[in-house]
Amino acid sequence: MPTAVERLTADEYLARDDPRRTELIDGVIVVNQPTVLHQHVCVRFLMELVRWTETANGRGTAILPLNVVLDESNVLAPDVLWFHGELPLDAANPPRLPDLVVEVRSPSTWRYDIGRKRELYQQHGVRELWLVDTSSRSVLVYRGDDAQEHGAEDTLTSPLLPGFAASVGALIPAA
Repeated sequence: MPTAVERLTADEYLARDDPRRTELIDGVIVVNQPTVLHQHVCVRFLMELVRWTETANGRGTAILPLNVVLDESNVLAPDVLWFHGELPLDAANPPRLPDLVVEVRSPSTWRYDIGRKRELYQQHGVRELWLVDTSSRSVLVYRGDDAQEHGAEDTLTSPLLPGFAASVGALIPAA
């Protein structure tokens, strides 16, 4: 017997009381079940971005997952976010889109990250997206329609982050 899928709006999704890590993609709740490697890599990316933000004033805010409302049917929670400028510390959710989104491969959600979520980030104007593939130890960097792959031997930089440079191999350890 087929299972009915309940569709929610962004407001209904945000009003729920659910302790699981979830996102709303096209009105459907998607549960994320990160692994130890996933979380380890998220922390490494966050630490590098935070270090960079602390080297000079005005370098923005790097932060862990928050609900990012894209539209009526889509509320995403990227693994790591960077915003140009400061965020109000009393806000439940960011008042604007992040400038940079980092999504780290997780067995339960990678197909969304490289597919629909990538499309949504680009459609809604996220300036840069890093898709971190822990299996191949690489980062796919999307800037608009341009995509570049950086392997473990490469250094990750960004025009959004002047002076930021991190070794992909150091960020993604061999499993």
